[in-house]
Formats: sequence, structure tokens, C-alpha cells
Amino acid sequence: MSEPTGAARRRGPFKVGDQVQLTDPKGRHYTFTLEEGKNFHTHKGSFPHDELIGAPEGSVVRTTGNVAYLALRPLLPDYVLSMPRGAAVVYPKDAGQILAFADIFPGARVVEAGVGSGSLSSFLLRAIGDQGMLHSYERRADFAEIAQANVERYFGGPHPAWQLTVGDLQDNLSDTEVDRVILDMLAPWECLEAVSKALVPGGIVCCYVATTTQLARTVESIREIGCFNEPSAWESMIRNWHIEGLAVRPDHRMIGHTGFLLTARRLADGVEPPMRRRRPAKGAYGEDYEGPNADGGAGR
Repeated sequence: MSEPTGAARRRGPFKVGDQVQLTDPKGRHYTFTLEEGKNFHTHKGSFPHDELIGAPEGSVVRTTGNVAYLALRPLLPDYVLSMPRGAAVVYPKDAGQILAFADIFPGARVVEAGVGSGSLSSFLLRAIGDQGMLHSYERRADFAEIAQANVERYFGGPHPAWQLTVGDLQDNLSDTEVDRVILDMLAPWECLEAVSKALVPGGIVCCYVATTTQLARTVESIREIGCFNEPSAWESMIRNWHIEGLAVRPDHRMIGHTGFLLTARRLADGVEPPMRRRRPAKGAYGEDYEGPNADGGAGR
């Protein structure tokens, strides 16, 4: 059985073409690609790439200025934060939430809209493996070109499970029997009709939006389309901690709001979602509202 795509680049001694992440004594990172005969230069001196070629991961090299650098392969979260960008990337904290709560599994058939710089595509491809299917749609050709280069750089070439289409999902979606759909775009509600036809019963749609107005409209659109269960919405934040002897405290800076996530599951054909039991607050909906809560939740 052949190795999964990209696995050979993640283990063993450093080889020509491998990406290396150096960490200096202050914790700063520097990423470069190993080439024979080349030198890595910093303001603290230089050292030849050949010192790392054939060396085990986790080695320490010293520059001509006698500064020690720890050499490791960059993790995928490190890679996506340092790769060239067209659009903003999906942060690792959100990509991890998407993989978990959208239940991305090996062999899954996944559709993604809004490729950006290829961050989430890389996470999804690693999760579904070579036997899965990821069809990504990106309306901007320049973003698609950057994303393709970033993904292929990480995996060492084209990924057999990936197809990239330039164009709008709602106009080009032809995939059927899809397990998961990830929408990272300004107006995900525009795609819900097409998505509902592509998803299998029990399949999950996961939307990533930046603002509360986008979140509210997406949730109401999912409710109105009538073939999904009640959506769940949340955001995540990360606060690192400083630990130095007895000085154990939260860092002064944290990764706060990056976006909202919401998920909903496709119901079987012809099934109506159960009535919502929550009574909305008085005034939550305007007088001209004609959606599923137009009666103010009476009798629910």
C-alpha cells in the first residue's frame, strides 16, 4: 500500500526540497526550503543548508554569529500562517473546529466554496485522505492560483482528492451525494438551495462568516429553506498562558474573534423540521417579518 499523499514529507531526516522552520532563542520563526549549496542568512550570521540535509528533525544549528536555531518541519498550523496570501486565511483554531464539528472523516465527499489562500483546503485534504473527494469553488482566478500553489507546496504536488473550479458554487455545483459542504464566503445564503440538493440526508453544511449580520441572515435562511434541522452557531477564542517559574498568568494578547461558525444537518427528503420550542424575545422580529417565527412563537 502506497504512502498517503504528503506523508513522506512529514517524517525521516531532512531532505532537499523539505521545508524547515527555524526557531531562534526568542521564539521567532523563520521558514525556508532546503537546497543543496545554499546558505541561510540572518542578521545573526549564516549557515549552509547542507548542515541540515540528512540531519534528523529536531536538530540544532549554529550560525557564524554563534546563535543556535532549532530546526523542525513546520506543522500545518505554522505553514498556513506563513504561506503567501491572496485572501485572508482560515485560522487554525477555526479550521480545527470545522474538522471536528462538521465531522470531516477519511473518505468523505466534501464541497468547499471560498478557497481564499488554500488554508482550509489543506486541512480538509489531510482529513479526508487520498480516497476522499474535495471539490473547491473559488470565484476569483487570482485567489485560486495562489491557493493551488500553496496546497501543492504543502503536499509536494497535486493532491489526488482535490478538484478546483473557478466560478460561483451556485452556478457550477454539479456534485451529488455530498457528505459535507463548507461555505467560507460573504453571502452563504445564496448557495443554500444548491447545497440542499447536493447533500445526502444527514449531511452537514458548515458556514464561516465574519459579522453578526451575516450570521443572522444565514441562520434565518437555513430555517426558511425548510430541509435542515435547527442550526447551531458559535465562535472560539484562544488565550495562551505565560509560564515562567512562579509567574503563571494569561498572556496579555490573545487570538480573539476571527469569525462565526454554524452547522446544520440535511433532513430526509419530504421531511419538515420539528417545530422550534424556544419562544423568541418580544420584539426580536419586526412587524413586517414573514418567516417561520412570524407569529412570535405563540403556542410553541
